[in-house]
Amino acid sequence: MGGGTEAFPDLGRHCQKSDCNQLDFLPFTCNACQKVFCVEHRSCKSHECPKPDAGSRKVVVCETCSTAVETTGCDEEGEKKILARHEKSGECDPRKKKKPTCPVRRCKEVLTFSNTAACKTCRVKTCLKHRFPADHACQQLRLPASASASNKFLVALAARNGKDCGNKIIASSSQPSVKAF
Repeated sequence: MGGGTEAFPDLGRHCQKSDCNQLDFLPFTCNACQKVFCVEHRSCKSHECPKPDAGSRKVVVCETCSTAVETTGCDEEGEKKILARHEKSGECDPRKKKKPTCPVRRCKEVLTFSNTAACKTCRVKTCLKHRFPADHACQQLRLPASASASNKFLVALAARNGKDCGNKIIASSSQPSVKAF
């Protein structure tokens, strides 16, 4: 079935859905079955495509090691064969299944990308509840002598413990503190 009109026979295509046959000037070609459809029937579901999963990716998670294994274009039997091949390979290791948890005693929070914080002092990865040094019994790293010499200012600042910071009493005087010329 061609498309178009009598004046422009090459313009547009007819929808290949059997009960539609609408002339569409901007037709869609299905990636799975390669047939042409109108805007209403362009999705695989709407035109009841015989192979809707032809171009899609599919991943199955291994129950032994929690690794994602791609099974694109396979049926259930094919997926089982791919999982069996994965389990026989050296990649499938049950020890990989254990997720990292917060190292704080009695905390069983699983550390993920979004809830992990690394302590700036001891560089231990903890959950967000225990991210502050006081919450996870932080052990400060010992810096080499050359590094501590370069950080004299920070050491002196830490030694002050807030002394002389904002506690000064300004004596009021009759003379202005800024001179104007």
